[in-house]
Amino acid sequence: MSGPQPRADVLKIAAYVGGESKLPGVNRVIKLSSNEGAFGPPPSAQAAFARVAADLHRYPDGGSVELRRAIGEKFGLDPARIVCGTGSDELIQHLCLIYGGPGTEIIASRHGFLMYEIAGTYAGSRVVKAPERNLTADVDAMLALVSPATRVLFLANPNNPTGSLLPQPEVERLRQGLPPEVLLVLDAAYAEFVERPDYDAGVKLVDAADNTVMLRTFSKVFGLGGMRVGWAYGPPGVVDALNRVRGVFNVNLAAQAAAVAALSEPGWVERNRAHTVAARGRLAERLTALGIKVWPSEGNFSLVDFGTASRADAANAWLKKRGIIVRAMASYQLPHCLRITIGTDDEVLLVCDALAEFVAAEGRAA
Repeated sequence: MSGPQPRADVLKIAAYVGGESKLPGVNRVIKLSSNEGAFGPPPSAQAAFARVAADLHRYPDGGSVELRRAIGEKFGLDPARIVCGTGSDELIQHLCLIYGGPGTEIIASRHGFLMYEIAGTYAGSRVVKAPERNLTADVDAMLALVSPATRVLFLANPNNPTGSLLPQPEVERLRQGLPPEVLLVLDAAYAEFVERPDYDAGVKLVDAADNTVMLRTFSKVFGLGGMRVGWAYGPPGVVDALNRVRGVFNVNLAAQAAAVAALSEPGWVERNRAHTVAARGRLAERLTALGIKVWPSEGNFSLVDFGTASRADAANAWLKKRGIIVRAMASYQLPHCLRITIGTDDEVLLVCDALAEFVAAEGRAA
């Protein structure tokens, strides 16, 4: 090959592939592949988006001041310790580049979010993955991987794609077991769907020391996946470092306006949480009755286990023929599973009916 060559580390990366959204020859598609909000964006966010249309020639506020103020007010946090990003993906990448690099290691759980491995490898770090216990992060396994080269440990809680949640005492034990110079990144993208009274998305540990950061997103419960807005809450040193390297105008004008409005939509989070918990329960109950295993989930999705990769592939193909797109899990080393986003009640019912037909067809063919 001639021309510039990328670093060898870059060529090790398998590009992230998002959930499918279209099916050839299918007019009505039910997209349940990307954990998007069941009810779309809040009306107030849509209105705010429309209002800024005449100002699209203006640069956005580079510091996302109003958005950080609104986040701080919503969650009771100091806006000065908040950094906004183009989705939490941007912030994940920056954290890996800031604290990682050649000769360092980054730890994640085996079935954690793929962006940790992509961003860590891009930074030049060695990404090591800890085995899980029942598809749940194992604190002892992660701590056993810590070495003098460890710089960052990522924990998604709840975890995508498994839906598992590490109890708060275990999260605290993980932090206590890590050296103080290792940054613990608590990725709480699905925090708004958790009902457990003892759950903390990360605020307590961030406030307790200078070695923990919490990541959040507007892409899930707030229905703004297309706008790409995420945020971090961290200690002053981490916030300072992020602000030095993030894009100057990383959160665009329309995204900031929509996110501020979404935060003030009355009852939006509560309505979405209640729907998700109820619909997720119905999906699990119906599929379990069909003999299909559904792993417990605290997110707006369920990991459905078909036992073998061939059966999961067959179920996926069956759903696609009926215009239903879910997420295959081979890239997460779970080829025997499909991840199904919790959509509207009608969408969940259609998935259940389609898989009931799939199981019946299997019985006839046996």
